[in-house]
Amino acid sequence: MEKQQIIEATIQHVKETLKEAEGGHDWWHIHRVWKTAQLIAAAEHADELVVSLGALLHDIADSKFHNGDETIGPRMARTWLQSLDVEEATIQHVENIISHISFKGGNHQQAFKSKELDIVQDADRLDAIGAIGIARAFNYGGFKNRPLHDPAIPPNLSMSREQYKHNTAPTINHFYEKLLLLKDRMNTVTGKNLAIQRHEFMESYLKQFYYEWNAE
Repeated sequence: MEKQQIIEATIQHVKETLKEAEGGHDWWHIHRVWKTAQLIAAAEHADELVVSLGALLHDIADSKFHNGDETIGPRMARTWLQSLDVEEATIQHVENIISHISFKGGNHQQAFKSKELDIVQDADRLDAIGAIGIARAFNYGGFKNRPLHDPAIPPNLSMSREQYKHNTAPTINHFYEKLLLLKDRMNTVTGKNLAIQRHEFMESYLKQFYYEWNAE
């Protein structure tokens, strides 16, 4: 099967698999990450097939919606790519991207590194910040029935991986525990440049949020 056919088949597979997904982790999240990853890959001269498949399949089974199981996503990706007779080296690379893309509190060493992982991770992180990132944060907070904000509950910036996975704090805390940290954790030059404006937008949003919260 030709590369473009593999990508087109994977697009349809992901659309079908995620048709009932929560709005911040649905097909349109995948689509945005994929398009951004393509943009970064063109500038960073990476393997475009690996980048595309990694982006398209990175949330095929997000552990947040599968009882914390971080193995199901890579397994589902492997099964799908094997059905398309994709080369084993490509399958392994995509599996590694899916296994290592997550933020997970940001306090752990990443065991696998590649240019393609860097690109897909940057694209995924870019979708977590800016206007879209704000919308996704509150959408997920509503999905989990979390409060918008509670001044009595401060952000926790030193969570372990397990604490981060089971965090139930108000949505505003998530800005400090993850979203505002991402600009300085971009891997690529292109990702860093794209993150600046989105980061500044979040800072402006938070100023307005507190202004309205405090009825100033």
